[in-house]
Amino acid sequence: MTPLDKSGAAAGPRPGRPRRRPVRAGRRGVPLPLLVPGLVALAFLLLPLLALLVRAPWATLPDQLTSSEVWAALRLSLLSATAATAVSLVLGVPLAWLLARTNFPGRGLVRALVTLPLVLPPVVGGVALLLALGRNGVVGQLLDSWFGITLPFTTTAVVIAEAFVAMPFLVISVEGTLRAADPRFEEAATTLGASRFTAFRRVTLPLIAPGIAAGSVLAWARALGEFGATITFAGNFPGRTQTMPLAVYLALQNDPDAAIALSLVLLAVSITVLAALRDRWLTGS
Repeated sequence: MTPLDKSGAAAGPRPGRPRRRPVRAGRRGVPLPLLVPGLVALAFLLLPLLALLVRAPWATLPDQLTSSEVWAALRLSLLSATAATAVSLVLGVPLAWLLARTNFPGRGLVRALVTLPLVLPPVVGGVALLLALGRNGVVGQLLDSWFGITLPFTTTAVVIAEAFVAMPFLVISVEGTLRAADPRFEEAATTLGASRFTAFRRVTLPLIAPGIAAGSVLAWARALGEFGATITFAGNFPGRTQTMPLAVYLALQNDPDAAIALSLVLLAVSITVLAALRDRWLTGS
């Protein structure tokens, strides 16, 4: 039966308004000016990774990966990236809470400064760390004269450099999760007698745990792959400051096969991180 409108007349398509045809997905519905650049972009992104797999020395790969130098660099990378992530958690989660839950003058400027290491060239970050924490730096000279502590070109410098570039990833992730969480649960806890810190620890932290986990993984992966700030602030000393990216750079000059083997390890770590975060970052859920 033909549906009737309010006046009782048969409802039909209005004159002058052509019906919209649904857009059909598939090969016929893809415009050529979009298809070709999209495929070129895909090839541009995948070709270097495929070349790395094709040129990998698979026959000598076990020997390359079992050398003492590789294990020393891998061990230092894992430990320093984990320590940098721990520093980012201890300092970054409270900073994210301040940015998401409080209003203070200059909050927009503070947020911009927090995200600055994301776009700052890593070498510039290393130079800035030297000027701040070096032996003649703004704070470093005080540490040296008062406590005899020298930070540059030490394992601690590796952790500091990695935390400097990795913490913004965690802060952004946790702040976004905090803004999406309902603050009324936290307010209800305070009205029932809980302090702000108790409400944060018992109510807010469980709510934002997925965001903290995702931010921690991203920060850990970023710390693991850091190169510029590390080599500038910590140097490249085997067994003390030489991480996996630095070992790749050094091996590329002397032993390309070893550089490829080390790159495969970092590639495997990156794929593992993407697999761990696929539900949050790849599917958009």
